[in-house]
Amino acid sequence: MVETISTDELRVKLDRNDDFTLFDTRSPDSFEEWRIDRAVNVEYSGSDDELIGDFDAYRGELAPDDEIVAICRTGRSAGLFGEYLEEEGFENVTNVDGGMQAWSLAYDVVPIATRNDDLVILQLQRRAKGCLGYLIGSKRTGEAALVDVTRATDVFRQAASDYGFEIVRVLDTHIHADHISRGRQLAAELDVPYHLGQPAETRDPKFSFDGLEPNETVPVGRITIKAVHTPGHTTGMTSYLVENEALLTGDTLFVESIGRTELQFAGEDAKGGARVQYETLHHKLMTMPDDVKILPGHFSVTDCGQYVDVTPGLPMHSTVGELRQHNEILQLGEEAFVEHMFENLPSKPPNYETVIATNVGEYEPDNEEEERELELGPNRCAATTDSVVADD
Repeated sequence: MVETISTDELRVKLDRNDDFTLFDTRSPDSFEEWRIDRAVNVEYSGSDDELIGDFDAYRGELAPDDEIVAICRTGRSAGLFGEYLEEEGFENVTNVDGGMQAWSLAYDVVPIATRNDDLVILQLQRRAKGCLGYLIGSKRTGEAALVDVTRATDVFRQAASDYGFEIVRVLDTHIHADHISRGRQLAAELDVPYHLGQPAETRDPKFSFDGLEPNETVPVGRITIKAVHTPGHTTGMTSYLVENEALLTGDTLFVESIGRTELQFAGEDAKGGARVQYETLHHKLMTMPDDVKILPGHFSVTDCGQYVDVTPGLPMHSTVGELRQHNEILQLGEEAFVEHMFENLPSKPPNYETVIATNVGEYEPDNEEEERELELGPNRCAATTDSVVADD
């Protein structure tokens, strides 16, 4: 039987740029839709135990003792492909336990530097999907809040435990369209408040929550979190200002782009949504002091697994001043901005309507397998596929 490696082990090997070949055995269509950057595609059927793709194109480039790692959707066909490779004389073959479904939940936990000695900010980076969550903690009291928790609740809980924090609040920036939120469920498990911005009522959620009115503050130990209503991506979008030092912007403003608006706003409302986004960006976010850190809810990962203007495992943030000066979309006037928001938009996130229905409480996936299927693929919450932040 072919041995397995974990997604954490694969992550380390990729970050070290180890010398190995990564084969992805899914269908070409699935491979083209979403993959790891350095993977190559050789299709292998897990149901028929059959090589379909062209392995001969790579055979001559590999020595018997070269390291080979195989990955597929769940781990099954990659394991069978590994057995095929061993029968072909290759001696150093492993497959990724859980496949791309497991890779979708791989995380880096990265501290963000702060001026306030009492403030701890951890950025939880979901590297395959581009989701960012946060822990906001007070060293002196040992209390923390979690923001934008995904299905990987164990990662968020472990981060709190590793840094010695008790979770006392859970917050979401908005009703997410690209991934299933687990903030509400985690808050219930911990018996702590679950917060959304009160304007999230416009999405008609089928559950109760502790709503935060615009400019309302809540304490986390000796740390203060302020709700800042930042509509545009959604009507209920709320950013969180932490100690006047860092702004968790959800899907309003990213390090390399801005949030798209037409996932909620459509038809006659589409351009109105873009105007709301313009107002939020220019008359709320860009009026803040230059040194306020922008901590977004996502970073961009291309379908081919490349990262846009960020490096997983390193802090992903900018400042108001940097983005005001270098984000090209923020340089546009209102009419040009509105038009730009509808030119060359990325394709919509996979299954986004069902994901939204799940997150507002209208739909309940049958099982964990369906949840994984709903989330497969990178997020597509930015208004552009490429960076719009110009270099100095």
